[in-house]
Amino acid sequence: MNKQQKVTFRNPWTWIPTLYFAEGLPYVAVMTVSVIMYKRFGLSNTEIALYTSWLYLPWVIKPFWSPFVDILKTKRWWIVSMQLLIGAGLAGVAFTLPSPFYLQASLAFFWLMAFSSATHDIAADGFYMLALDDSQQSFFVGIRSTFYRFASITGQGLLVVLAGFLEKSTGRIPYAWSLTFFILAGLFLAFFVYHRFVLPYPHADTGKSARTPREVVTEFGNTFKSFFTKKGIRLAIAFMLLYRLSEAMLVKMASPFLLDSREVGGLGLSTSEVGITYGTVGVIALTLGGIIGGIVASRQGLKYWLWPMALAITLPHAAYLYLAFYQPENIFWVNAAVAVEQLGYGFGFTAYMLYLIYFSQGDHKTAHYSICTGFMALGMMLPGMAAGWIQEQLGYQHFFILIMLLTIPTLVLIPFMKVDPGFGRSKKGEPDAA
Repeated sequence: MNKQQKVTFRNPWTWIPTLYFAEGLPYVAVMTVSVIMYKRFGLSNTEIALYTSWLYLPWVIKPFWSPFVDILKTKRWWIVSMQLLIGAGLAGVAFTLPSPFYLQASLAFFWLMAFSSATHDIAADGFYMLALDDSQQSFFVGIRSTFYRFASITGQGLLVVLAGFLEKSTGRIPYAWSLTFFILAGLFLAFFVYHRFVLPYPHADTGKSARTPREVVTEFGNTFKSFFTKKGIRLAIAFMLLYRLSEAMLVKMASPFLLDSREVGGLGLSTSEVGITYGTVGVIALTLGGIIGGIVASRQGLKYWLWPMALAITLPHAAYLYLAFYQPENIFWVNAAVAVEQLGYGFGFTAYMLYLIYFSQGDHKTAHYSICTGFMALGMMLPGMAAGWIQEQLGYQHFFILIMLLTIPTLVLIPFMKVDPGFGRSKKGEPDAA
């Protein structure tokens, strides 16, 4: 295909669902599926939380190479290249799990996946902003979140259920998880081929004009300087770090809590049951919350919904208090409690994503959005690293009481946030999904 024949626009429905499904899968594999897998391999909660929280680091430091994604090549090139590299990382995990040095080797390949996935995020989110106008971005924020959550259902739901089935049928935990990761590797090869041909070529998707190393370094410095001199930067950083403080602690221990025996305060679910409860029922509720959040935000804007969404992402954590104190044996109540918490999280998370887009507006929007998501990852990484140790010191009941107390900083921050009332609201006379 020559330059004149390149398609500059395609219906967003042909590529947004698959792009964000592909964005979500490696993140879920690294941050959630790995937790369940290492729990099944016999690691302690302290070890699991520490090792897997360090895997957040590529998402934390990705702003340091995001300007190069902005300057060198196109976002489209980075997307398809990273999808191929992620597939290689998944295959590496699959190969090494049955080995005696599985922990060191699998963590190394998870690191490769994490860096590739973080780079893919930079390019995909930048591509999203370049290929769509403001009203389309607002409308599709719920759609992209939906398919990101479908990736979660596939990763921590269907694939975990499959791993549980293979554990029982083969009697070999490493072999079962190895087959699971081979399936993921094949899926990413398919994504690479599909997006290589289907993604459009937006006119704005070009590298910057910098050509010499000195120009690249100068552009890099200007990117960071322009971000940290934005109006309201301190309050924005506080929001990025604190909005999900309680969730950062809870999400790291949710799967171990469901898997741990009742004698130590857990619910004693099997691998497959966790795949259904947390990875399927929970993620479906999370997805519904995200869809509803995107729809209402596109009608009345981010500012109108900021308070309701902040309450939705914090107060439903009380569902885990119920589970920890009553330890219901009926799986219906376990599913219901997880669904309530995840529904609130999905709805409330919409405000967070829209605020990152809002604060990234202007020059260098791709790199600035990446810096924002770096702070988002830092806000998940630091609390998550300590979550396992704190839980083992307090026990599950007191740990979830602490989670409720950690919702306070989020709610205290909201009255100080300043957002343009018109941001995120659909423009009259423009079709939302054009």
